[in-house]
This record gives sequence, C-alpha cells and structure tokens, in this order.
Amino acid sequence: MGSAAAAEAFETINAALAVLAAEVDEAHCSSAGADPLGGAADTCLTILAGTAGAEARMAALKAKAAVKFADTEASLAPPDAPQQPQEMAVKAEIACVLAIGPRAAGALLYQAHELTTNLPLTLSALQAGTISWQHARVMVDETACLDPAGAAALEAHFLDPEASNPARGCPAGEMPASRFRHKARIWRERHHTESIEKRHAKGVLDRRVEYTPDKDGMAWLAAYLPAATASAIWNRTTAVARRLQGPEETRNLSQLRADAYATALLGGGTGRSINDDGDAGNPGKVPTPRAEVLVTVPVFSLLGATDEPAMLDGYGPIPASMARDVVANGADSFYRLLVDPRDGAALEIGRANYRLTKAMRTWLRMRDGKCPFPGCSNQSLDNEADHILAWHKGGTTGVSNLGQPCPAHHRLRHTSTWRPTPATKNEPPGWISPSGRHYKSEHQDWEPPHWPRELEPHLEPHLKPGLTPEVTPEVTSGGRPPPEPNGHCRVPPDFVRVGLSLGEEGLERMLHGA
Repeated sequence: MGSAAAAEAFETINAALAVLAAEVDEAHCSSAGADPLGGAADTCLTILAGTAGAEARMAALKAKAAVKFADTEASLAPPDAPQQPQEMAVKAEIACVLAIGPRAAGALLYQAHELTTNLPLTLSALQAGTISWQHARVMVDETACLDPAGAAALEAHFLDPEASNPARGCPAGEMPASRFRHKARIWRERHHTESIEKRHAKGVLDRRVEYTPDKDGMAWLAAYLPAATASAIWNRTTAVARRLQGPEETRNLSQLRADAYATALLGGGTGRSINDDGDAGNPGKVPTPRAEVLVTVPVFSLLGATDEPAMLDGYGPIPASMARDVVANGADSFYRLLVDPRDGAALEIGRANYRLTKAMRTWLRMRDGKCPFPGCSNQSLDNEADHILAWHKGGTTGVSNLGQPCPAHHRLRHTSTWRPTPATKNEPPGWISPSGRHYKSEHQDWEPPHWPRELEPHLEPHLKPGLTPEVTPEVTSGGRPPPEPNGHCRVPPDFVRVGLSLGEEGLERMLHGA
C-alpha cells in the first residue's frame, strides 16, 4: 500500500475532480446573467483548458514515480543479480499497476528515464503544464539520435525563451503534438552534426515496398522512398483525384486517390482509369496533370556553394543534392524561392487587384507551408487563397492580407463566426473562435541560410565599431584577413572577384558537370 500522505493527496484530487464534474453537469443551471448558454460554454472551455494542464502534471508525476521505482528496485537487488531479469520484473510490476502491456511499460520507463536524466527543460515544462505528455514523447523521440549537446540545443530552441536562437511563432505547447514533431524534425535535420547528405545516402539503400494484410479483405501497401519521389507521387495522385471529382462522382477524395494510385501501378483496368496516353479513361478524357513539387532552396545551396538542406513542401528538409537534381532534370513545377540572407524569411509582394497572380499563390504556399488554422496539417497544395480582411471591407490583395486555409477551414470561416486575425506589433496572427477566444496560428520557423565560407561576413582588422571599413587589396581579391583579438568590427563580404562569379561557376558545374 502507498503512504498515508499519498493516499490523502489523491483523496483531495478525487474530491476536486468531483467538484469539476458537478460544474460540467450543472453549468447551464448555474450560469447567471443575460446569456446562460454562453456562460455554460465558457465554463466547459475553462475546465477543458485546466484539464490539459492537470493531465500534463500528472504525466510528469507518473514519469518521475516510474523512474524512482526502477531505481529503488535496482538498489534493493543483490549485487550479483542478473540485470535482464531484474528489468523484466520492474516492467512487469509497472505494467500490472497501470494495467498496460509489458512493451508499453518498457516504453514508458525509457521515456521517463530520458526526461528525468537528459531533458530537464522538457520535464519542467511538463510539470508546469505548458506541454502535454505527447509533446514530451516527441522531444524524447527527436533527441534519441543526437549527442548530448545536440539534444540540449534542440530542447533549448523550443522550450527556453532565453536561448540564443529561440523558436518563433506558436509555442510548442500551443500546437498539436503532431505539428510539434514536424517542426522539431525540421530543426533536427538542419542542425544534426552528421550531414543530411550522408544520412540520406544511407536511407536510400533502405528503400523498399512493404505489404501488410489487414482485416475485411483489405491490405496496406507502403513504399519507403526518397522524399522528393514520394511527395511527387502523393501530389500527382491527389491532383488526379481532384480532376475526377464532379457532380456524378460518388467516390470521395480518399477513395479516388486510392483508385488512381492502384490504376497507375497496374496500368489498366475499367472505369475511370489512367491510360498510357496520360488521360483519365472516362468520357470527358480528363488529362492527367503533371506532378507538382514545391521546394524552397537557399540560393547558395542551389549553386553548390553550400550543402544546406532545401525544404520540400509538406515534408521538411531534403539534401541539397536532391534539390539540385530536380533542377537539373528540368522539372516544370519546381519553384525556387530566394530568401532573405539575414533571417531566412521570404520578401513580401503585393498587388492592388482582387484576383491573385499565379506567382502570388505560389509565394503564399511557400510562406505558410500549410493551412494557418491552429492545429491543421493540410499542406499547401490543397489550400485556397483568402483575404483576411474582406475585399468589400477595404482589404487589399497583398500577401500581408492573404491567408491560404484548406477547403474545410475556408468553409468554416465563411459559414461560422470563426474569423482570422492579422498580425500586429504585439500579437501574432491567429483565429478568434465563436466564444471569443484567440488561438495563435502556427508559422514556419525561418532561419538564416548558410553562407559559403569565402563569402561569410568576417571580422575586419584595425577597425573600431561604427567606422567605415577600408577596402584593402587582400579583401578585394577575395582573401580573408585574420581577425584581430581587439579593435575589430563585423563587415559584409566583398563580392569583387576575378573571372567567373560564384553564381556563374555554380551554374557551370551544375549544367555541364564541370
């Protein structure tokens, strides 16, 4: 049996839960004022918000208790006791007390150990209720393959506001764990100590197709492929499915996508299939659209001057070599976006007309990466441009007044009182719900691109901060003078070169294999 203090504490917790349950049951009756239904709804939302924090704190408590129990059992075991049976006994005890399987108990012990020993910021956030147990599990998963310094840097980026490079946009705990995993994976890929080129080369060797029978005469077919290939297949099947939609079509988008995928692989069939000429085999001869892949690549990486990862829309970082290969093979739908070298953000464009140009739509897709509604993961190719401040109310057709919600949230905006809000000097963009609560939108966490070594901003010697640097022959010829320990200031690189420029050399290598 547990200690008396613990039992008394849980009695208090259970009594508090009973009070909250009664509040939910009697919310409509106890709400006073002119709007009792609105008061009841607000009470329920307050309880839901408080429940999320309480669940996080309980998860932290469970993790600490599990680790403490395992450590205590290890201390009580004889010195010569075999380790594996001892660990199995601990897992079995935890599995029984929590009514879970031994595998789940082992996963819980591993995650709890990582949190209590290697991820102090994550554990503190969990105890404070600012992140959920699902967010903590994501942090454990994404730091598993990193060294201690890399794990600490990833954790600090998302959870330490005083970090040198904190995450911008929506805080980790205010987005769904699935979105947090996506952002954490992107950051890990960009800052991993091992080059993404090397890790990708290993992954390519593991490419495969897997077949898994399922119930009801169904089965799963999965392919492990390079990200650009998989994304192009997904986008193509989605585009084909959308073309086949119509008033007389009874299949939904998911069913159409599956049928298009199967028909393309089998190369025939009946009904609305795709034939060898690239047409959909239906009376209207719907042509098969070209696959569209959006990739944002830093200009220096595109030219081969750096190996900084490119960003594949809907996926995340990909090797620079993969992005350059897409360009070299002449993909019509590959878009290159030159970002600001200071902070990695794209530059705004604008237009006075109501209708958007194709370039503006593409720019919006690359800017947001997904539907801006909080928690939505619908990637940008499925989304629709929308004025935040309506055109008939004075809104302009500039990207600062445009969002790209997915079809479902676009309809939600126009069929309910949910409404998007633009960014202000003090608040990020977001959405206001019918209850009047404001929820922040998630935005991409831009980072400055990597500069090639010969063009990095360097420390100019013999100059005091605030003075205009002199252009010396050593600098003009492309050399890098050694920095002085004192009396120096940071100056931008000098781009004067002899012969071909860096861009011309990069294009020569890319186009001619030089």
